[in-house]
Amino acid sequence: MEGMESGTSPSDLELLRSAREGQWVAFEALVARFEPRVFRLTWRILQQRQDAEDATQQTFISVMEHLDQFREEAAVGTWIFRIATNQALAMLRKRRGRNTVRLDTQANQGDDETPMPHPEFIAQWRDDPAELAERREVKELLGQALSELDEKYRMVFVLRDVEEFSTKETAELLGITESNVKVRLLRARLRLRERLTRALGDESTRLAPDHGHETGNRVT
Repeated sequence: MEGMESGTSPSDLELLRSAREGQWVAFEALVARFEPRVFRLTWRILQQRQDAEDATQQTFISVMEHLDQFREEAAVGTWIFRIATNQALAMLRKRRGRNTVRLDTQANQGDDETPMPHPEFIAQWRDDPAELAERREVKELLGQALSELDEKYRMVFVLRDVEEFSTKETAELLGITESNVKVRLLRARLRLRERLTRALGDESTRLAPDHGHETGNRVT
């Protein structure tokens, strides 16, 4: 296999090409390379270990079955993670008893046109956000808040802010536009921020939800 002969680790594309030629060891190496991150991604979307394990297995079964369909127009990782995202979404919808729908059919156009929701709870946090983020109870609170987000916003937040994909990569993974990614991410961040502020905010600094009509008014 190319790359191994020279003592260097083969690239993702080299592994995929070798796997496509029938070299099982190359496919196993590809799985070993991507399985931890695929599982982490599916777990954060599905939030159940068994479902995440099943989605991860289905991802690599699908990869194996469609090796000949990879056209090398995107990175191997992007292709694999898009399959994983679709597997997780399909499982999520099956769990909820709904028909599977592609992410790019979920009313993308409406995201840019609907007014941005105004926060109803605005206050300074009692402690430094960076310090709060390291606390176990805050992580649990964030996990709960994330589970309450609308599906399409949670997916974008997980990919962009948790898995740290770029806006372009996130758009490719979800099959939506970069503009939609930016709008959904902002909405997700605003909703999570408000959810956390209700638990971590200093009530004495809370601002009245006048939505900008009279800034600085405090609740009395």
